[in-house]
Amino acid sequence: MGLFEITTLVIVLTAAFSYLNCRYIRLPTTVGVMAISLTLSLALLGLGEIWPAFRISATELISHIDFNRTLLQGMLAFLLFAGAQHVQLDELRRELMPVTFLAVIGTIVSMFIIAALALLAMRAGGFHLPFVWCLLFGALVSPTDPVAVIGVMRKLHAPAALETQIAGESLFNDGVGIVLFSVILTDIGGGGSPSLIHIAEMVVGQSFGGIIIGLLTGLLVNAMLKRVDDYKVELLLSIALAMGSYVAANLLRLSGPIAVVVAGLLIGNQGRISGMAEASRQNFDTFWELLDEILNAVLFVLIGLEVLAMPRGHTYLIAAILCVPVALIARIVSVAGTVKLLRFWHPMRPGTIRVLTWGGLRGGLSMAMALAIPHGEYREPIILATYAIVVFSILIQGLTVGQIVKRL
Repeated sequence: MGLFEITTLVIVLTAAFSYLNCRYIRLPTTVGVMAISLTLSLALLGLGEIWPAFRISATELISHIDFNRTLLQGMLAFLLFAGAQHVQLDELRRELMPVTFLAVIGTIVSMFIIAALALLAMRAGGFHLPFVWCLLFGALVSPTDPVAVIGVMRKLHAPAALETQIAGESLFNDGVGIVLFSVILTDIGGGGSPSLIHIAEMVVGQSFGGIIIGLLTGLLVNAMLKRVDDYKVELLLSIALAMGSYVAANLLRLSGPIAVVVAGLLIGNQGRISGMAEASRQNFDTFWELLDEILNAVLFVLIGLEVLAMPRGHTYLIAAILCVPVALIARIVSVAGTVKLLRFWHPMRPGTIRVLTWGGLRGGLSMAMALAIPHGEYREPIILATYAIVVFSILIQGLTVGQIVKRL
């Protein structure tokens, strides 16, 4: 099948699953379509055991979808740009210290905790994963996924400060996570071992560089928006900004995700208010909300279908299951330590640790990074463990985090 046929199949499945969820199941869209997609994939796996030729055909079809390129080099820019528009800049300024600490320090601490615990979990599951590869695994599952987090938090009506902390952290820590993952993977490929100083330098340098690119491109487009009054041109400018800021930062070896988040914050707060008429603003919001919903649904259908391409057999299954509590333990330790440190300078709501821990969902970003690992003996256990964490995160945490928020 060609690219158009594969894209058509994914869109048709997404539409069908969204309809079934809306009509009968009525779960949050991202959770519902992923649950249906995962159920279908497991059913296809069962059918494949009876009819091996069908299993081979289905696996080959899914393997043609480059999840890494589809998300990291396509959908991510639009999803981050749309998500950033929902964050109030004034509220973000007030919560800048918690967001920065959680996105940077929390992610790095979580990476090392996961690396240490994953080393033990893998051994308990009968597989030896070198520590540097455990560190790589920690880098790709530590960042919370903004697509999953914002999609859930938007419907919970959480306190504004808490929602900003969770959404802000998830928008910025994916950029930190991608930098950590890239640095460690490059060092592994070169036969070296990553040092903490080298990691810190790369995170700080690429993050600040991404912020500058996002500011420059965002301010430029904001100035252009003030000089036109045509919603079609304004939408085109916003699309160009989302794509251009991301690509420009990546070409300069800076953080593309952070660049597009900063650009989205500027457009969502200043560009919409000062550069658009009311009618244009409504069209702008409708377009980006629709695009966000469609891409969210497509992404979680792909996550559900990805089970067809997972490694076969039970070799790494126990290790993968053991890595689910590992991710939760690392999350609660990194969040609790960061929040307790922040309380010396910044007031934090009671229950913040519980909500940040259980609301730290993993999603497509972690899967994309795992699938970007070159083929080798350590790739399959990392992919399977990542998938187990993502499925648990979306289906279990995503469905129950609302209860924790309501208790506040």
